[in-house]
Amino acid sequence: MDLSKIIQNIKTKEVLNFKDIDIKGISYNSNTINSHEIFVCLKGEHVDGHDFAQSAFEKGAVALMCERPLNIEIPQLIVNSTQESIADLAAVFYNNPSYELNLMGVTGTNGKTTVCHLVQKIFEEARKKCALIGTLGYKLSSKDDYLEAKHTTPQAPQMQETLLKILKSDVLNVITEVSSHALEQFRVKNCNFSGAVFTNLTQDHLDYHITMENYFNAKSKLFKNLKKGNFAVINNDDKYAKRLIDLIDKEVKILTYGVKNKSDLMAKNIEFMSDGVAFDCIYNEKSLHFKLHLNGMFSVYNCLAAIGVGLMNGIDLETIKNALEDTRSVAGRFEIVRTNPMVIVDYAHTPDGLENILRAARELTPKNGNLICLFGCGGNRDCTKRPKMGKIAQQLCDKIVITSDNPRQEDPQQIITDILSGLTLINPKTVFVESDRHLAIKLLKDIAGENDVLVLAGKGHENYQILADKTIHFDDREEVNKVFD
Repeated sequence: MDLSKIIQNIKTKEVLNFKDIDIKGISYNSNTINSHEIFVCLKGEHVDGHDFAQSAFEKGAVALMCERPLNIEIPQLIVNSTQESIADLAAVFYNNPSYELNLMGVTGTNGKTTVCHLVQKIFEEARKKCALIGTLGYKLSSKDDYLEAKHTTPQAPQMQETLLKILKSDVLNVITEVSSHALEQFRVKNCNFSGAVFTNLTQDHLDYHITMENYFNAKSKLFKNLKKGNFAVINNDDKYAKRLIDLIDKEVKILTYGVKNKSDLMAKNIEFMSDGVAFDCIYNEKSLHFKLHLNGMFSVYNCLAAIGVGLMNGIDLETIKNALEDTRSVAGRFEIVRTNPMVIVDYAHTPDGLENILRAARELTPKNGNLICLFGCGGNRDCTKRPKMGKIAQQLCDKIVITSDNPRQEDPQQIITDILSGLTLINPKTVFVESDRHLAIKLLKDIAGENDVLVLAGKGHENYQILADKTIHFDDREEVNKVFD
């Protein structure tokens, strides 16, 4: 794309060293930039892209987007915020593909990944192609393998590029996870959402947002941008639901769902079984019985959210029922990887998420068995949730094993100490500490009986562990199978 066309369509303070050249791509990483790309000097939490502009130029950058003039003799687009302007640049470069798609976003602390997968299955049952973008990557159908993604919601250039690929593949429906970071960092700016889903809001990411109010404000941006003809699906049992609804344009169609509070879409007569959960789905005063292969109350809420999206897209309840009853668990989300003892791997890494998973696991624990949880907390992240998670695990489990998650640059032992501070009593017969996650999982074989239920929380689908100086291959599911084989 010609640089002149880019300049015509984005807001700049000034343009230096202008020369109309062909821009073949967008980059914000000087290590991976290709020839004839524009380099965007992003200012992040730890590094400033302006410091790498010279390196990017030497590796092939032909233009820069920056917040201040740099002593480099190539075209420079000076903007107020590179973090915001990269989204404008990406939308122009990839020709705004979302405006030709039915793009739907799911946001909330927990449940985003599962809801997206359920929605994809519902659309496919209705014989409508639906792509998915989220934590595990992106894929054009439920049968495809995932393509890698580094964030729950990709950076703006990757997001727009992915949407264009989906459009060119003749897939017109897209369901995507939308994280609070993505909303705050403009990663989905210029994405034209036709609908949005709110699952819940509980403590997470306070290392970034600082307060729950800031966290809520970040999430609400997705809904404030909805307009006439769009829809919103809202968890009416969440304490933030009313506040969120009040922020939405009155011409947006709102569907509420819940179990406790009166809602447009409700689950009644909920029954938990060893092989799943059943409930009566009530909508428009009609009832339809669902029997799912998914476990826990959180699965009921996730299904209600997905049902709501289906209904808002004109898909009938019977088709939705067929899709959901045919669905097994999502990778790393309450994934039962072994029996005798039963071992469940889950991504839960927040106090609310851990509590939900453990309550669901308790439903599957025999009267003569113990519920055992192995978990840790991420380093360089919100440390206030650590003692809360320790307290929850001790209250709900018979035994707990405290270990490392992704310690990053933090001392693993300090993270464990923070978790232990939430415990009322440290009994060596019920509380075990092992900072090496590999050894901690091996320890389970010594402390678990065949009637016990083991929950490995925190990493779920992840097949890596982030240490201080490197990232290593690590998959809870693989480690469990090695230990119990």
